[in-house]
Amino acid sequence: MLSDSDVLRWYPKGISGFHGRPGDVIPRCSGNSKHEWRIGETTDDTEQTIAVAKALLNTQEASHTAVGRELLKCRKSVHPGVKSMWTFQELGDPSRTALDGDGCGAAMRVAPVGVVYSPDRLDELVRAAYESSIPTHGGQLATCAAAAAAVAGAISAALEGKPVAEVLNLAMQAARKAEAFTAASRDKAKPTIAVSIREMYEDLSTHDTLLVGDLAEKYFPNRPETKVPLAINLALLTESAEQTILLAANVGGDSDSVASIGGAIAGALRPDSVNEAWFDVVQTGSGDDLVDIAEALAKLRC
Repeated sequence: MLSDSDVLRWYPKGISGFHGRPGDVIPRCSGNSKHEWRIGETTDDTEQTIAVAKALLNTQEASHTAVGRELLKCRKSVHPGVKSMWTFQELGDPSRTALDGDGCGAAMRVAPVGVVYSPDRLDELVRAAYESSIPTHGGQLATCAAAAAAVAGAISAALEGKPVAEVLNLAMQAARKAEAFTAASRDKAKPTIAVSIREMYEDLSTHDTLLVGDLAEKYFPNRPETKVPLAINLALLTESAEQTILLAANVGGDSDSVASIGGAIAGALRPDSVNEAWFDVVQTGSGDDLVDIAEALAKLRC
């Protein structure tokens, strides 16, 4: 949650990759009472994404109880500061449906849903995004579920090799379907996730270059209404997982979520844009065989 200026205070030339030796404590996290994050270590975004993947592989379908069982095994960022996950873990009920929680936690872990469900199964994809959301995120559910559905829809379309315009449209279509699940979607005073995605795309697509300062000033990712639209738009406008991740890191805010979501979409859209050296570090830091999990998910896709 650093500001873009604080990012520059720690990294005067900006973030360009891993700054230091993988496995060492990140200097600004030294002495952190919650967790001393290490260079190359994966965050709760990766941990919960793998949890959703394992739930899908175990049950062959999306079930919030199956997702809940896997989420109970997650240990990263489980503290009172992350209320949604903390409350869920404290209750210990995998079948629980959350009544609050308005962050982007549902969206940042939903990538496996986009891998399993093709665009031809859009209703099932949206339902699966909803099921993966509700164990921890049931506040303004139209916002939470719609953001998750938009991400899953974008990944699903990207994996089909669809052009950027179609990936964008499917993301917005999935978001609208998810918004229709609840009465909250009838509150027209607040822009929907689909509208936010479209309006941000219309703005940023007119820029020759995406500048960190401009992004931080207009769309600083510190709330769901900006985090998910920014992640989707960075992916679609750069068509590069590497560029998306670097922009997210340098803009600041909820940078790991923006990088995780945007990197997943851009990586699905342009697999050759994934930095293989970075992947090797992340693979080691995650403790899971990410390729095996991905290949198993891909076999479920239809």
